[in-house]
Amino acid sequence: MSTMIYVPRDSAALAVGADRVAQRIAQEASARQLDIRLVRNGSRGLFWLEPLVEVATPEGRIAYGPVTPDDVADLFEAGFLCGAPHRLRQGLTEQIPYLKSQQRLTFARMGVTDPTSLTDYVAHQGFSGLRAALAMAPSEIVQQVLDAGLRGRGGAAFPTGTKWKTVLDVEAPQKYIVCNADEGDSGTFSDRMTMEGDPFMLIEGMMIAGIATGATKGYIYVRSEYPHAIGTLNEAIHVAELVGLLGDDIVGSGRRFSLEVRKGAGSYVCGEETALLESLEGRRGIVRAKPPLPAIQGLFGRPTVINNVITFASVPLILARGAAFYRDFGVGRSHGTLPFQLAGNIKHGGLVERAFGLTLRELLYDYGGGSASGRPIKTVQVGGPLGAYVPESQWDVPLDYEAYAAVGATVGHGGLVVHDETADLSRLARYAMEFCAIESCGKCTPCRIGSTRGVEVIDKIRADHNRSEQVILLRDLCDTMVNGSLCAMGSMTPYPVLSALNHFPQDFGLPDTRPASNLSSDHTPGGVEHA
Repeated sequence: MSTMIYVPRDSAALAVGADRVAQRIAQEASARQLDIRLVRNGSRGLFWLEPLVEVATPEGRIAYGPVTPDDVADLFEAGFLCGAPHRLRQGLTEQIPYLKSQQRLTFARMGVTDPTSLTDYVAHQGFSGLRAALAMAPSEIVQQVLDAGLRGRGGAAFPTGTKWKTVLDVEAPQKYIVCNADEGDSGTFSDRMTMEGDPFMLIEGMMIAGIATGATKGYIYVRSEYPHAIGTLNEAIHVAELVGLLGDDIVGSGRRFSLEVRKGAGSYVCGEETALLESLEGRRGIVRAKPPLPAIQGLFGRPTVINNVITFASVPLILARGAAFYRDFGVGRSHGTLPFQLAGNIKHGGLVERAFGLTLRELLYDYGGGSASGRPIKTVQVGGPLGAYVPESQWDVPLDYEAYAAVGATVGHGGLVVHDETADLSRLARYAMEFCAIESCGKCTPCRIGSTRGVEVIDKIRADHNRSEQVILLRDLCDTMVNGSLCAMGSMTPYPVLSALNHFPQDFGLPDTRPASNLSSDHTPGGVEHA
């Protein structure tokens, strides 16, 4: 019987040599006349251990990592096909503390299965949600999503069921389902991991959305920088079409749903839903004024559900296990789990799926292991390039949408970019304004001109040209952008700028007038001992 060996095909693993490791394993096994079956799985999300090679044994899957091509012969000599000890052995994969302490609902199959194997997907409860949905009336499906409390995971956190109900209630000859997979925020990769590591989950979620709203056509808008995700999605869609899961008669139910992947146009603002629709229709990605809402007049003027990857990927579990099961995870109005993504100056970068309510401090130290540099962590930008810089005084605030909004921050897509004590927040604030100036679609004045003036004002503050007056001007400028911009590109750019100015005034050459209780103090890393 063949020994199963798993080597990830995820982009993060490929970037550090996973293909070469897989090739070397196949060569070594052949030379030694050993019977193996090499499976290219998704990543477990423990990026500091990539490439993470797993071997199936009677005790379970044993992990070794990070493995280089030069390590492979030594692993065979040590007997790693039997799970033997080795300096790279991490033990049973599921028992690695980083992984064991997570609450993987959406990412339960991630790294476990072959992403394009329909057999694997079905064997791990795949399409259970679709089967449940096909037995329900559309309004019942929508009610399940409403009762689960699922909110959009793209950043805005709008109730998903409300959006679906709007589309369901509008009469139209054609409706659409659009997946926003234009994951352009710094420090985010959960959408990419899903598309590369569990594409059928996204397909299933979009099919359920179609059945629930009467939409028969779906599009996945993927950023052009994700070629591996695009390839894996197209392969999975082809497999689904061959067996009748997609097409004119979904598994003999009489329902229609077809799906296409569209490559993004390379613009950050196309992550905004109306600019995305413009791009899908073949025009320049410029934000549309609202109303009308896309749920009423969206793609090609028809009612359209637009959600991001993790939103759609959360739906199959809700339908399979019931709304109450999902709703019981989380706190307050933030239900379910979120895949938090640890990036930047962090020792153990990767993906952590946990229910809402844990803290930034837990993520940074119990999972992340502190900074990669070994220096004290100064701040964390939460929620992408438009997210606030969160100081240590707020690291014990529960991670949920309302709690973060109360302190002027945003959870967003769950991306965390860590900075140590060497970071200069005035430079980072300037970068936020410069990023906005470059990426703005240019339609509204507060965003287009405000960001350009913002760069100039911050330069004057840094150079001490009438610093106190320029600070007043910067705050007024941010107020105009927040309240006058058409979309989040302009209205959220002030988040990183004002948070840097408010919490780190010394970086701008200003006196620190914050109360002593708000000042950061050094934190000694502790928590889980990582394998």
